[in-house]
Amino acid sequence: MRQRAKLRVYLGAAPGVGKTYKMLEEAHRRAERGADVVIGFVETHGRALTAKLAEGLETVPRITREYRGVMFEEMDLDAVLARRPQVALVDELAHTNVPGGRHAKRWQDVQDLLDAGIEVITTVNVQHLESLNDVVQRITGVPQRETVPDEVVRAADQIELVDMSPESLRRRLAHGNVYAAEKIDAALGNYFRVGNLTALRELALLWVADRVDEVLQRYREEHGIGTVWEARERVVVALPGGNEGEALIRRAARIAARSSGGELLAVHIARSDGLAAGTSPSALATQRHLVETLGGTYHSIIGDDVPRALIEFAQAKNATQLVLGTSRRNRVNRFLTGRGIGETTTMLSGDIDVHMVTHREMAPRRRFPWLPPNPLRQASWGTGGSWRAITVGIIAPPILTAVLTAIDHPFRLNVASDILLYLTLTVAISRLGGMVSAFVAALWSSLLLNYYFIPPVHSITIAEANNAIALVVFVIVGLTVASVVDLAIRQTRSAAHASAEAETLNAFAVAVLRGDEAISALLERFRETYSMENVGLLQRNDTEGPRLPDEIDDPRRWTLVAASGTDPAMCPGRADTVIEAGPNAVLALRGRTLPAAEQRVLAAFAAQATAALERRRLAREAATAQSLAAADKMRTALLTAVSHDLRTPLAAAKASISTLRDPELVLADADRAELLEAAEESLDRLTRLVENLLDMSRLQAGAVTPRLEAIAIEDVIPRAVDDVPAAAGRVLLAPTEPGIPAALVDAPLAERIIANLVANAVTHTDSFVTVTVSALGNQVEVRVIDRGRGIPEEDWDLVFRPFQRLGDRDNTSGVGLGLALSRGLAEAMGGTLIPEDTPGGGITMVLSLPAAPGAGTGTATQAQEVIR
Repeated sequence: MRQRAKLRVYLGAAPGVGKTYKMLEEAHRRAERGADVVIGFVETHGRALTAKLAEGLETVPRITREYRGVMFEEMDLDAVLARRPQVALVDELAHTNVPGGRHAKRWQDVQDLLDAGIEVITTVNVQHLESLNDVVQRITGVPQRETVPDEVVRAADQIELVDMSPESLRRRLAHGNVYAAEKIDAALGNYFRVGNLTALRELALLWVADRVDEVLQRYREEHGIGTVWEARERVVVALPGGNEGEALIRRAARIAARSSGGELLAVHIARSDGLAAGTSPSALATQRHLVETLGGTYHSIIGDDVPRALIEFAQAKNATQLVLGTSRRNRVNRFLTGRGIGETTTMLSGDIDVHMVTHREMAPRRRFPWLPPNPLRQASWGTGGSWRAITVGIIAPPILTAVLTAIDHPFRLNVASDILLYLTLTVAISRLGGMVSAFVAALWSSLLLNYYFIPPVHSITIAEANNAIALVVFVIVGLTVASVVDLAIRQTRSAAHASAEAETLNAFAVAVLRGDEAISALLERFRETYSMENVGLLQRNDTEGPRLPDEIDDPRRWTLVAASGTDPAMCPGRADTVIEAGPNAVLALRGRTLPAAEQRVLAAFAAQATAALERRRLAREAATAQSLAAADKMRTALLTAVSHDLRTPLAAAKASISTLRDPELVLADADRAELLEAAEESLDRLTRLVENLLDMSRLQAGAVTPRLEAIAIEDVIPRAVDDVPAAAGRVLLAPTEPGIPAALVDAPLAERIIANLVANAVTHTDSFVTVTVSALGNQVEVRVIDRGRGIPEEDWDLVFRPFQRLGDRDNTSGVGLGLALSRGLAEAMGGTLIPEDTPGGGITMVLSLPAAPGAGTGTATQAQEVIR
């Protein structure tokens, strides 16, 4: 089987940082060393330096495809595969191919090249990474429709960040080295603002840092390196499960905050049988929320040896510091209870710095070493035959015998008291080790009682029948009590184990229902919880055909949906443990062999993972269906709304022009002028309709980015009213009071909003329309007041919907976009548009816009000086 070739990715924070240039420089270095390098596809974007650097390298001719009447050039994948170079340059990894090729995306073409043994050097910007797509849109306001899965880039053998400071990139842009001259101003004022570039740069740096951390972790695991490499500060805080956890988390967060880029990890070690004393599920839930609020991560690990499990987790995470809690025990308590978890952990810590944080919360009381342990602590002693419990059953009765025989008169006890003491000892031993140890203690005690205390002493014979009956009753009672205690211990342990399973499954179920974790993160939590090497969710490719016996060993029949850990199993036959996760999915595990009890939990977890997979599929289908339904609804409304409004001005203009062009008609100059005016008015109306449609589309796509500046709003209103021919003589401009601050707006957009509001009022009422300007707090308010019939309050939100004209009853009053567009533009500038009832009848549209910071007067000149 041909070995998969290597992939090298140049990652940039924004266009223009020099990714393609770096790629071409690397290609020339490879070619000078004798490598066979070809250009599969390089996009120069008209940049002269980039185009010049591409000279001297062999270029595979591109293929031309037609799409919607336009010809596009694409990489000819088949030609590159036929050429079979050592190295192929493929620019713009996230590019969407024109329909007609093998794949929909260019990164899929790259996968074919890699599978064919051709090394690929490619480029991608951080905004095209799938996981960061929505973050970038919120920062820049520009949606990115071309994305590439993070896994594709993370799988690269080498990722090189092409970095440049925002100031340097803006200078490069201003000098014309990125875009053509006509695009420079718009780019500098929108996408390439300093704040945007700084945020994108940080995203790129953090993403690459995480990828470097993954590579380092994989290297440590592959080479079995357990020592700590202090490449990055990681603080692990151990949560005992009590109320003291919050204080420990805050202390650990402060320690992590002192180092730049410090990482906080909280871990709770749970016993495999769920018998942890002092653990509060509600407290752990609260502490998990606190950790996530502080930017950390929460982990739950199963382990009976708490110190060792804690150290193994810290070493696996390459932690540099460990925070533990310790209660304030006095010296007597320390002497009696022995070494605690903190001291044991410190002894095992090695290179990890351990912080012992004292707190006032008392830890669960530990029993003295010589007392029988709590039945819920049987993990170390066992139930029904632990050798240590049997040893105690053999040694304790002779010790009691020696003590009793050493007692002289008058303190010598009678036979009944001796039997009761031996019975007490037998019950205590049964509590310690179960039935076997109790049987040994009862048998051994009966022999000692007979020989040393029942007449005749120092003989195995019994003189009196009462003593024989007492001895037999002693054995029966001892064994009966032991059986009851043993049964109680087993039932208690079973109930506790079931409770632990329920809590573990509940944690996974909550993660699935909350939808706050990806499937890979869910698998990572499970791998950590059960200390597995890797966990993978495999899905069968051929879901329709019958399952074949040999397909479990064939990786081609399975797809790895998600995985956690290094080198996951690519088919069920290569896994140590396989659990069915549905009709066509399995959970494949590598690592320690899980007992049957834990496999029951694993089967339930597999169902949870399948549910998460199904949830993701359904969410995607629902999102697709929702977008299609919204598009269909919009298309239907558009067709209904514009069927008259677009055809009417077109028909009027066509009729006027046809009359003017009729050679048989002799028109007077006045008639000719009237027809020309009618045609012009119809075409102007058509132009406004099309502009509204385009602007509404831009708003819904999030492509409107206002250029805000301090403007005296009273200077905008007259121009807006002049844009509405029907408003002549019907609009009253109220005098503006002195001291109205300047508004922080985009002047053309504000003018558009006011013009739409005035046109809407003039169209739907016969009364005069009044426009006023006032100030309220840090807002400048423009009111457009009419005294028509008004709008019912229950319809106030309805009138702001696109293509809505109060039920579409009238097809002559406009396309129904004016108010929807006005509200969208107002919100894009940080303002609001709401209706109010006009006293005495009518409707008032209130446009609230933010006032310019520090602006105290209404003049534009003064406002501009304040902003500067």
